[in-house]
Amino acid sequence: MKKIILASASPRRKQLLEQIGVKFEICPSNIEEILDPRLSPRKQVEVLSVQKAKKVAQEYSDAIILSADTMVSFDGEVFGKPKDAEDATVMLNKLSGKVHSVVTGFTLLDTKTLKTVTGSTETKLWFRKISKEEIKNFIIREKPYDKAGAYAVHELASIFVEKIEGDFFGAVGLSVFLVAKELKKFGIKVL
Repeated sequence: MKKIILASASPRRKQLLEQIGVKFEICPSNIEEILDPRLSPRKQVEVLSVQKAKKVAQEYSDAIILSADTMVSFDGEVFGKPKDAEDATVMLNKLSGKVHSVVTGFTLLDTKTLKTVTGSTETKLWFRKISKEEIKNFIIREKPYDKAGAYAVHELASIFVEKIEGDFFGAVGLSVFLVAKELKKFGIKVL
């Protein structure tokens, strides 16, 4: 079986792949993520996931590279990872009491055949109204600087979520349903 390389340092993506029993190695892409405001959020995460896969593919002659990118989309704005506590506070204040989308793109690339598949999910989340004190305490406790939108839906921020519509695992950071389905096309079966 071909070696699978996860082109991400995300502990959430690592956990999701382990959860479905996929054997893999980690080699983060470390690309500079430059956003193109002309692209829709879904197209943007797909483009970034392709860039990450291509970067890591340069290091392997016969492997399948799995890369992904996640961002939060709200009212025409795109939120990546917050720079600091102030940035996280601004993001969470904007999301408080509102509905937003978490978009996650992924790419699978076979470095030998150059076969490439790219896809994405969009998950809608409704946040309850969050008080200023809760936001402050949340940021101190969670330090959400490595998470798009300043939160992880499956961790402490779950107390803010009133409703979810779509791919829950896509909102966590990787659509295990789509990835497992596409891996089959590369000759890798999860079950």
